[in-house]
This record gives sequence, structure tokens and C-alpha cells, in this order.
Amino acid sequence: MNISKIDLNLLVYLDTLLRECNVTRAANQLSITQPAMSNGLKRLRNLFNDPILVRTSEGMVPTERALELQPVIRGILMTLEETLAPNREFVASQSNRVFRIMASDYAASTLAPKLLNKLHEEAPDTTLDILTPSDVTFHDVENGKVDMAINRFENLPQSFHHKQIWKDSFCCLIKSDNPIIDNFNLDAYLKARHIWVSKTGFGVGVGMDPADVQKLGWVDEALAHFGKHRNIATFTRNYHVAIHLAKEQNLVATLPSKAANIYKNDPTIAILEPPFPIPPFELDMIWSPLLHRDASHIWLRQKIAEVAQELK
Repeated sequence: MNISKIDLNLLVYLDTLLRECNVTRAANQLSITQPAMSNGLKRLRNLFNDPILVRTSEGMVPTERALELQPVIRGILMTLEETLAPNREFVASQSNRVFRIMASDYAASTLAPKLLNKLHEEAPDTTLDILTPSDVTFHDVENGKVDMAINRFENLPQSFHHKQIWKDSFCCLIKSDNPIIDNFNLDAYLKARHIWVSKTGFGVGVGMDPADVQKLGWVDEALAHFGKHRNIATFTRNYHVAIHLAKEQNLVATLPSKAANIYKNDPTIAILEPPFPIPPFELDMIWSPLLHRDASHIWLRQKIAEVAQELK
């Protein structure tokens, strides 16, 4: 294959087609007509001597060859876009940039207040747009539509840049006059009623099953090592909801220490060590290679790192 005769636009078409698995959506993504994208797919099939996408009862499905090509083509295009991106100087005090950050409820509660203070002090005309995990996909981050995603991640595409913000432990938050406080041991913990708080990831959430320990997360996995399980009375995806429910009811909320410590001066709340070991977890920030050398993005990462250091 003579690379000098290849239309590089075809690689962009291929990348978009494999992400969308739909000719019409891919055409809309690239702002071209559907016939032009269909012609591009025909040329790609000729170039690689492979169908690339095959129509099935469930829609268009990539071939094995296409799946092999996908990460390679994505990497090539990202390297090219990163290399060609302009590297303008960023003057924080004069900027009106909108920083879009996907943050879990936990991350937003702990980081956002101090980060917003820094932005107001050093870049008063910038705007912070905080999105939830259900608002964003990995593709949005990868394509630079979202500046940053801050959350707890188990598996990440290799293309992302990432940095640990901190490690956090767990604690138990209860109503200060809850009788359990006088003898807070494992037996009392297991007899109590609990609030479960989500380990939120990307995508729209689904209902929870109290019996599905593997999907319940760190706290319940730690209990499972002892052959125990807790009585979960309420499921929530919001740490502040969990805390307020614990304040109003005799419920136990086991949650990250930094989230609980937001309320450490509230006299109606008691914060206790869990009566069993729970492994700590990492909070990470991830971003696209397309933004890695962007001056404003470098500045934002520095500000987040400064806030994280202060909160440690």
C-alpha cells in the first residue's frame, strides 16, 4: 500500500464510523452529507479490503479487522491533532474561558468550593461548568468536549492522561444521639440500618440490588471478606442526601472521610471509625491528549493540584 496515495480524511471517516457504528450519525458528527459518508465507507472497504461495518439485526457491527484498526487510527489522529494544536499563552486574569469538568458528587462536594475560590481570585471572568457522570461519556473526554473528569476509575482507555488527586479512607456518620454510638462495634454495625451511596461512574445509572455485592462497592466488598453483609435501607447517588438522612433518622452512612468532614462541626452529627477495615480508594483526574499541551488546561490542572494539596 502506497501511503502517499491515501486520502487522510478517510482515517477521520473510519474513526468516526467506528465510534458511531452508523453512517448517518457519523456524517452528522463530521458535518458532511450522508451520501458523502457512504462513499467514504465504500472507499475504506476498498482500501482495507474489508467490509469494516456489517449490517446485522442489531445495527451496524464492526468487523474483527475494524476493531484491530480502531485503537491504532484513534492514536494516530490524536497524535496529529495534539501536534497541530496551537499553544497560545494563557493569561488567567484576562480569560473568559468556560472550564467544563465532569465530577462525581463526592469530587464536586470536596474539591469544587476551593477550586471556585481560586478561579474567582486568579481568573475572575472564567466560568466553571460542573457536569455529572451521567452527562458525559469517555468519548466526550477523549474528544476534548469536556476538559476534565474527576472520579474514581477502575478501567481507563490507554489514550487518557491521568493524575491521582488524593487517597481517601472511609468513616461512619450517624446522628449524634443515636444509641449505637455508645457501643459502636461490628455487631452493632450489622444490626443497624444503613444508607448506601453510589460509586458513580460514566453513563446513566440503573437500580440497585442489595444482594448483588459485587456491584455495591468498597464497603460491602470489605464486609464480604468477613462473610457479613449490612442491612441497606436506602440507596442514594448523592452524599449530601445520605448525610441528611443520617441526621434525621437512626441510619448509618459509611462514606469517604473528606465528604463526611464537610459536616464535622455540626453538633447533630457524630463521625466514627468503621468497626472493620475498608481499603482506601483513589480520586483521579483524567483528560484528553488533545488538551494535554493547551496552556489554559495546564493552568487548570495546576489549580486542581493546589486545591488537592490544601485539602490533604
